[in-house]
Amino acid sequence: MNKPFFLINCFITSLFLMSTAWGNTKPVPPTKPVRATKATIAAAEIKLPTGFSASIVAEDLGSARHIVVSKTGDIYVKLAKVKDGKGIYRLRDTNKDGVADERVGFGDYPGTGIFIRDGYLYTSSNSSIYRYKLNENQEVINPDQPEKLVSGLREKDRDKSKSIAVDNQGNIYVNIASDNDACRVAGTGKGMMPCPLLDSAAGIWKFKANVPDQAFSSGVRYATGLKNVVGLDWNSKTNSLFVTQHGRGKFDDFYPQYYTPKQSAELPAETMYELHQGDDAGWPYVYYDHFQKKKILAPEYGGDGKKTGTAKTINPAAAFPAHMGPNALLFYTGTAFPEKYRNGAFIAFHAQSQEIHKGYLIGFVPFKNGKPSGPWEVFADNFAGTDLVKPTGPVQHRPCGLAQGPDGSLYISDDLNGTLFKISYQASAKKATASSSK
Repeated sequence: MNKPFFLINCFITSLFLMSTAWGNTKPVPPTKPVRATKATIAAAEIKLPTGFSASIVAEDLGSARHIVVSKTGDIYVKLAKVKDGKGIYRLRDTNKDGVADERVGFGDYPGTGIFIRDGYLYTSSNSSIYRYKLNENQEVINPDQPEKLVSGLREKDRDKSKSIAVDNQGNIYVNIASDNDACRVAGTGKGMMPCPLLDSAAGIWKFKANVPDQAFSSGVRYATGLKNVVGLDWNSKTNSLFVTQHGRGKFDDFYPQYYTPKQSAELPAETMYELHQGDDAGWPYVYYDHFQKKKILAPEYGGDGKKTGTAKTINPAAAFPAHMGPNALLFYTGTAFPEKYRNGAFIAFHAQSQEIHKGYLIGFVPFKNGKPSGPWEVFADNFAGTDLVKPTGPVQHRPCGLAQGPDGSLYISDDLNGTLFKISYQASAKKATASSSK
């Protein structure tokens, strides 16, 4: 064995031993995603319920965040980073073979939010909201001249994406996240009281969807106490806004007397809320503990991991394991999927949980009469392409955006490798198989 190779081998071995020893004293850190240049798992490797299948519609899109599909089947993709000078791409399958073969880019700004409503394509940068008029073919009429609806939204170095949703009454809703994980005084475990960020962040703001040049001050703080909402969708059945929140991080760094490293890694729950104007979800003073199934007072504000949070804050509609990163929310209104999925909520999880050793997946929450009717379940799995309990390689895809096609199929964007997946249900094929067996 030559000397350089021997030294490298020793170095790798020592790293493995160090990580093993470290893992005996605290939770194993999540597998980190590594960006590749193209898709590294086949669509057939996506794990789905019986009758469903996955296909790849497009690759190499860049940091594909939220997506929408027009009634003509065109797919609009918003990018977190501009690609070839463009922050939005329209994808079209011209020969109907299931793969997008036409790409048209426009918009010179990065961002996350994108939404179609009443003949307009609404998009967001990290500080502004725009809209584009669509023609009868659902194409943007003036791609180089968007109408700026809102400007001056708070933009900091972390959690700066602005997700959007539009209701049926001409209002647009936008998330403004907190850039301070627990609203602590810098370098300490002490919470700022009151938290000064709540005036301009950590909530949902409402603006007019058809009024140009609105300043931040023109908006209404629709709901507060939400650390970072990336998934938003307007539920037309309940006529209300639903959101999914990323929970806060560390507890044990300044409060080891109340939280073990394991508890710190598994708390708090990621949450879904149904919001109405004036609602307060509790951040930073309160978090939701899915083990105790109740709101808990945060330690920065006098909590000890057991004290119940204030009754004035709203309860989540659903709760999920910590740190899974719910990045998109979509209420399924199609009829192509089986009955159980009608009007239920699909969620794109962008990260992973140390509690259940799962992540980078699409979850589903069944709904009945506008409320969750059962526990959440895994719908589409293995976007990671590796076993998250004992990973043998890097994470390969991170689900980020969700959209429903005119045929009732489900589209999923991946902002790690820029892959666009399509999930279909073969009801007719199943019926044919069943008939032939009679």
